[in-house]
Amino acid sequence: FRKITRWGDLDKVLGGIEAARKAGMRVKINAVALKGVNEDEIESLMVWAHGLGMDLTLIEVMPLGEIEPGRIDQFLPLSVVRARLMDRYNLVEDAYRTGGPARYVRVQETGGLIGFIMPLTHNFCESCNRVRLTCTGTLYMCLGQEDAADLRAPLRASSDDALLHQAMEEAIARKPKGHDFVIDRRRAKPAVGRHMSVTGG
Repeated sequence: FRKITRWGDLDKVLGGIEAARKAGMRVKINAVALKGVNEDEIESLMVWAHGLGMDLTLIEVMPLGEIEPGRIDQFLPLSVVRARLMDRYNLVEDAYRTGGPARYVRVQETGGLIGFIMPLTHNFCESCNRVRLTCTGTLYMCLGQEDAADLRAPLRASSDDALLHQAMEEAIARKPKGHDFVIDRRRAKPAVGRHMSVTGG
């Protein structure tokens, strides 16, 4: 856990999850599937999450920011993960949707849901309605593009929200039709230079 997160304290994270559950919050666990890193832990992660009444969403690694080792070495298609799970579990398509890109199945043996977010093996750009606002007021219209809008300047330049609304509408109008995510040994550089931690989850 510490190696993947570079700083994380697993006990603190587990304590936070437990506190959220005790407070009555519905908790969902997100995990990026990483070849050679956590691929042998996905089943046990699912059993743990479902055993506590939490859903699990798996995400394919995305080519964001330079890292060592490269993303190509970490890429694990979720079609492979799903096939491996189907060797031991009955996965039933489920109509549950959050408005995001995940597609869900219910695991009959556990009763829980698993979501699959597959930006590389099952592009979902045509139905994407997401933008991301960073804690510094930068609005990204797509994770896989560099285009962004600074919302701090219009917010600070007006006593009402008119300039802010205008900036947001102009930014949304520029939302691209798709990302440039490609994981390929011939393309060594990431699709965008910023790391996911810059944009935020």
